[in-house]
Amino acid sequence: MATKETNQMLAAAAAACEDKKAEDIRILALDPAESGLTDYFLLCNGTNERQNVAIADEIELRMKRDFNTLPNSVEGRRQAEWILLDYVDFIVHIFSPEKRAFYGLERLRKSATTLSIADLDAEIKQHIASARQKKPLPAVKKAAAKKAPAKKKSAPARKTAVKKSPAKKIAPKKSVARKPAKKSAKKRTR
Repeated sequence: MATKETNQMLAAAAAACEDKKAEDIRILALDPAESGLTDYFLLCNGTNERQNVAIADEIELRMKRDFNTLPNSVEGRRQAEWILLDYVDFIVHIFSPEKRAFYGLERLRKSATTLSIADLDAEIKQHIASARQKKPLPAVKKAAAKKAPAKKKSAPARKTAVKKSPAKKIAPKKSVARKPAKKSAKKRTR
């Protein structure tokens, strides 16, 4: 069961993919009976290796900035043909078009359901609504709403004048010229 925060993080990661012009963005909700690994896969592909790295960087930046979290592991950044970012509750897969066609994760996870961003937003709203129903706002009591009578302010304490003692004059130090130490020359005798 995905939490509201997981759905928000997943939506932010998908938005980061869109901002970096990722292609064919898909969210797969995995069947819990089939996959104990994670709840979601976020799949997308860039047109080249540089774009794949830029997409991964943007996702990491947003997750750090918005949710103060980093991926547990990152794989494939150097070759950038298939970059994997593991955020425990969801895993981001950023492919080159050739690698995505070759591995076909969508075909391997036939029991997974494909979600759209609108579906994710609906789940987030549903989580918020159910949380509000479970925790109704406490009623404000009339006694607490009334203000207590204002207390009279007491006059500030008078400051007593402290007599300052005159500053002591310090005589300047005399500079003393130091004589260089004499080196004792001892001859070694055999």
